[in-house]
Amino acid sequence: MTHPSPRTGLSRVLENPSLIGTGPIALCGNYTAVTEDLRRGVDALVDAGLPVRCLLTPEHGYWGAVQAGESEGDGRDEPTGLPVLDTYQVSSPELDAMLQRTGTEQIVLDLQDIGTRFYTYTWTLFDLLCSAARTGHRVVVLDRPNPLEGRVAGPGLAPSCASFVGRVSIPLQHGLTIGELARWFNAVHVPEHTGTSADLDVITTGGHRDARGDQPWVLPSPNMPAPDTAVLYPATGLLEGTTLSEGRGTTKPFELFGAGWTDARLAAALAEQELPGVLVREAVFAPMFSTCAGQRVHGAQLHLIDRETFDPVRTGHTLLATIADLYPDQQLWREANAGRPPFLDLLWGSPALREGIDAGHSLAQILAVSPATPTPPADALLYSPDTRDPEAPA
Repeated sequence: MTHPSPRTGLSRVLENPSLIGTGPIALCGNYTAVTEDLRRGVDALVDAGLPVRCLLTPEHGYWGAVQAGESEGDGRDEPTGLPVLDTYQVSSPELDAMLQRTGTEQIVLDLQDIGTRFYTYTWTLFDLLCSAARTGHRVVVLDRPNPLEGRVAGPGLAPSCASFVGRVSIPLQHGLTIGELARWFNAVHVPEHTGTSADLDVITTGGHRDARGDQPWVLPSPNMPAPDTAVLYPATGLLEGTTLSEGRGTTKPFELFGAGWTDARLAAALAEQELPGVLVREAVFAPMFSTCAGQRVHGAQLHLIDRETFDPVRTGHTLLATIADLYPDQQLWREANAGRPPFLDLLWGSPALREGIDAGHSLAQILAVSPATPTPPADALLYSPDTRDPEAPA
């Protein structure tokens, strides 16, 4: 069902700037923070007279011009003249000091999340909430719809696997908006880390949690070019924990996948599984960068045909289990960094998936020993998934 395009939190603030207040602002955002007519949010807020003093940027930088694991560093935003401060991979003490140097009183955050735990904008939010709790900054989150809708899938996160692709335990596909995540974090996890909550407000969309309507897709990061990519990402993103290409460096990231040692058997074996919501096509490609850069890869492509029936957890497990079964002599898992769990464990949230596939276990067996799917407190929920009534608790 298509719902009317919601007013975003940004839109509501532009209609009523008093929702934010008068204190000087550190604006955490990037090019995804746009108005309904695709104007930059920072320009709109400055023109509305709001006291924005600096920009805080996440992974990929303000313009999303750099790849995964990178950022653009500090600089200056040319249209506004505002200083740009890079928060990516900044330690907690450094982030606290950064905020205090800005001379601001509140952090306004406007980022387009995509509904998957290992997408890092979520954890930029978390780190800023923790820092705000320590420094006394108020936090205002301008909410946006979740493109994966309200569906929840996958396990939680074990503390031993906490990282910047999962600071605390939320479901692999969490089904919430970034504003709802902020309320969950602030009620439960920020006090666990800092001893207190931040002063938090969420400016809701004024619509349904899931509604995108005919809203244009602004790719939230360089390898998230289309809505279908975001739907597939909770499944195919798990391939980042392997030695396979997940399609970075092609025009179809997280749809194309394979390695220099895969062959036509991969697509054939996956097609036999009749995974719901997708069709599988044999594909040959050569990534321009990232894993398998410059190699000829004989792999496969997932084509999303029905997002309603697509099962990201079943699909992710099937991909990995099929590859392990077809190519038992290949090194499947990406090597761990010194002193850290293997990267697949960080993505899944525990060693259960990797160890289960190595042992030939079923998905049911793996989920049984994975961290349980956590549930947000009821007062964190801002939208009803059933009545589509804005701001009604679920």
